[in-house]
Amino acid sequence: MITLPLTALKSPFAILALLLFCIAYIFVILEESLNLKKSKPVVAAATLIWALTAYLAQQQGMEEAFKQSLNHCFLDYSEILLFLVVAMTYIHVMEDCYIFDALSGYLVNLGLSLRQVFWLTGFLAFLISPLADNLTTALLMGSVVLAIAPKEPRFIGLACINIVVAANAGGAFSPFGDITTLMVWQKGKVSFGEFFNLVLPALCNFLIPAFCMHSALPKTKPQARTRKIILKPGSKRVIGLFVATLATSIILHHCLALPPVLGMMLGLSYLQFLNYFLKSQGQGSWNVFQAMQKCDWDTLLYFYGVILCIGALGTLGYLQYLSNHLYSLETGLFGLFKVHTEANILLGLFSAILDNIPLMFALLTMSPEMSTGQWLLATLTAGVGGSLLSLGSAAGVALMGLAPQHYTFKSHLKWSWAILLGYGASIWLHCWWNSNLC
Repeated sequence: MITLPLTALKSPFAILALLLFCIAYIFVILEESLNLKKSKPVVAAATLIWALTAYLAQQQGMEEAFKQSLNHCFLDYSEILLFLVVAMTYIHVMEDCYIFDALSGYLVNLGLSLRQVFWLTGFLAFLISPLADNLTTALLMGSVVLAIAPKEPRFIGLACINIVVAANAGGAFSPFGDITTLMVWQKGKVSFGEFFNLVLPALCNFLIPAFCMHSALPKTKPQARTRKIILKPGSKRVIGLFVATLATSIILHHCLALPPVLGMMLGLSYLQFLNYFLKSQGQGSWNVFQAMQKCDWDTLLYFYGVILCIGALGTLGYLQYLSNHLYSLETGLFGLFKVHTEANILLGLFSAILDNIPLMFALLTMSPEMSTGQWLLATLTAGVGGSLLSLGSAAGVALMGLAPQHYTFKSHLKWSWAILLGYGASIWLHCWWNSNLC
């Protein structure tokens, strides 16, 4: 990204742009209290900040560079938007086909104890989130927990914490598991296969707090349910096409260096052709465009606002300034670790308070010279650092809305010490296990 001269940072207009972003983000943090959708303040701030940036660019005689930066931001957003729309559409079609309901009913009727359910839902969250993203996975497993033991508040609270940690950890070792990993992959900082170097550190991040919470779980056994879920026609083929879509995206990106979004759009056509075939056979049971309407457009517009805001601040030179102070040091920030390690650890801790998406986009915009191991560390910490607080990740916020009486900010905070142990252990394991990459 092209930046204006650093002298532009001294302008009152540049300071006002940073102030506008801070104000908008305060509204995002207070979303639940104000009942104000998080997309509203950042979408408004995006245009205002770019207007201030345009004025400064005109003063510097850099109108063409300004246009290039703005177009770069739009390109970044369009790739993420279309990728997520396809993924969300598949997820909603599977919901319409009762696939997730059938999975939930199957788990309920296994006759497991609450402790066994705790571990099963945790491992499933860890394994499903690399494909279905951490938010969707958390909602699915949270629904299972509420269905199995609706009258066990202590179990629900602990199980929700476990699901949030597991979903965030599982999402860290896959380009499809989190927005941050998707951005890192699309930028070419880490190849698809290299993400799997994070499997063991991510597993460690999940297991340590889970073991700490195990003894606090009730030992009772829930009652089985008798309701049977019948899948709609074509359900299994939808699952197969979703896997084929992800495979197409990976293959086209790896073999032809095409943006992953092109493979996802091809996968959307798979779903449309299947829908056409089922309707021609008189078996049409869902509509692709109705499923698309169910996408979380507030979140998608939030991404727009964040990416445009961070892009404008980067054009003004703020990210270059920050990069010079955090990622251009010859030794670690405090002299304790290798270069960049401490900065990436702080990135994860900040993601517990701020959203990991603007933090990762800012890092990618700064694009410091880092080894593959350090980019993996940044991906890991940004992904799992949000687990430290319930408000630190989309998965945590979603489960607070799903089980507001049992899973709260305070109930999560009670176990933050255990999650912090897992956070530290996962970083140590990555630095040791993947030392050849760092």
